[in-house]
Amino acid sequence: MLHFGEHLTIDGYGGDYELLNDEKNCLSIILELPNLLGMHALYKPVLVSAPDNQLKDPGGWSGFVIIAESHIAFHSFPKRGFVSADIYTCQNGLDTEKIVAYFKEKFALQEVETNFIKRGLLYPAQNIY
Repeated sequence: MLHFGEHLTIDGYGGDYELLNDEKNCLSIILELPNLLGMHALYKPVLVSAPDNQLKDPGGWSGFVIIAESHIAFHSFPKRGFVSADIYTCQNGLDTEKIVAYFKEKFALQEVETNFIKRGLLYPAQNIY
């Protein structure tokens, strides 16, 4: 059955503080991953240092890239050894194992939790207007 797209979320635990806090490492993700997945950036990637909000977020890096196929985003939390990533694409057949392995390597993650959602299950096969 045709569906519009696929959405993978990754929550990584026990990551390396230095890798999660390294600006160049974090930037490399949003520069490399679209190409690795055969996707196409529509605009230059954005990486910002996110400050400690004095609540549950002790600060880290937030990265985002708009791709023709949708978006890739992640947020690192070095002091917690944690990363949260979001890969959404209108492509079908997303290689989830490749993406998870990529994030595990980039941040030396010890444990990973993933969710995979097929989006737009009722997406029309033809234009309706």
